[in-house]
Amino acid sequence: MEVFDKAEGWSREEITACQVARLRGSIARSMNSPFYRERLARAGVRPEDIRTPEDVRRIPFTTKQDLRSQYPEGLLCVPRRDVVRMHCSSGTTGTPTAICYTRGDVNSWSDLVARCLHMVGVRPDDVFQNMSGYGLFTGGLGFHNGAERLGCMTIPAGAGNSLRQIKIVEDFHTTVAHILPSYALILGEKLRQMGKNPAEFPLRIAIVGAEPYTEEFRRRIEDLFALKAYNSYGLTEMNGPGVAFECQEQNGMHVWEDAYLPEIVNPETGEPVPDGEIGELVLTTLRREGMPILRYRTRDLTRFLPGECACGRHHRRIDRILGRADDMFIIKGVNVYPMQIEQVIMTFKEVGQNYLITLESDGLGDVLRVQVELRDECFVEDMRVLQSLQKRIASRLRDEVLVTPRVEFVQSNTLPKSEGKAVRVRDLRGTK
Repeated sequence: MEVFDKAEGWSREEITACQVARLRGSIARSMNSPFYRERLARAGVRPEDIRTPEDVRRIPFTTKQDLRSQYPEGLLCVPRRDVVRMHCSSGTTGTPTAICYTRGDVNSWSDLVARCLHMVGVRPDDVFQNMSGYGLFTGGLGFHNGAERLGCMTIPAGAGNSLRQIKIVEDFHTTVAHILPSYALILGEKLRQMGKNPAEFPLRIAIVGAEPYTEEFRRRIEDLFALKAYNSYGLTEMNGPGVAFECQEQNGMHVWEDAYLPEIVNPETGEPVPDGEIGELVLTTLRREGMPILRYRTRDLTRFLPGECACGRHHRRIDRILGRADDMFIIKGVNVYPMQIEQVIMTFKEVGQNYLITLESDGLGDVLRVQVELRDECFVEDMRVLQSLQKRIASRLRDEVLVTPRVEFVQSNTLPKSEGKAVRVRDLRGTK
């Protein structure tokens, strides 16, 4: 195991000792904020009360609404003159969540992202193309700084403009790309339209994240481009990318526990769940100077993977993000997550790159409609073939989500596309 820094290779005992010391420090720093000073006083929690990482449970949760209520600088724990950066959440409605960074925060964040990239085999002689939005979105500058910290030639290509992305990759022989999973398939389709073979593209590694997707979706990206695609997890409230990352085993994402203390709790009760059980990820910053955040409810659903990773690292692993607690929809009394539907339809080789879930009412009750793009070669005129495929997909979906959907086929490239995060669900119930 080749590590980027010492903390990456720490033993479980070293990680635990670090977490206790740094959690005490985070609590002490957070008391510079009136919000946390009052909340911790009510809970009767002081830094010296922390003796094990599990003592974090004595601290009340922090929610997105708490962060919004303290916008813009209510959680700032250092003088304004010490702040060198601000990022905002990508929410499009209501008050955003703003995070302020000190120079130390930016540097430690860059180190963590560099650690992630190094772990999957990125080296200084790689060319890193960042196909991500810059500005207030943390994915752009977060990966940019990490790749530069590692010593890569780093190209701030930004999001979208597929023709430009393709030209840059070919002209500068880009070997590593940071890309949305949905956009990766859009880019592959563009290459095919240009008469190019995506598998002959110079890319050897893709860093994918920012939207939930299934293992089947990842394998499609890998097969299309003949590369390795690694899962990334981060969120603005925890700096951005660099919270958790897959190693080359591709068996769960290591949470960097020297920087974040992870918990997984029952979304309804807030109580911890056993390893292997799905729940809501809760994170506490351990190195943040400007705005430490204690027990933040991410609303992201995942689970701790039990056992040690074959790579030899001892930082705990979480499963890929399975969706958000607030992404779940209820239809005919059944709780359904969009990822359950994607997991099924992407196993059918006839299915193309895009799909859309629509929830409607037909006067008798709710209807689950799933529109699926078919590959061009599979969109045949023989209705018996198509009807058989529809029945097989509907049956598999019924087994998975316990609701029989209406499956509709459309030609490839006909459903709405976005070069940003994909929109997979439309809820039209109650709109008429």
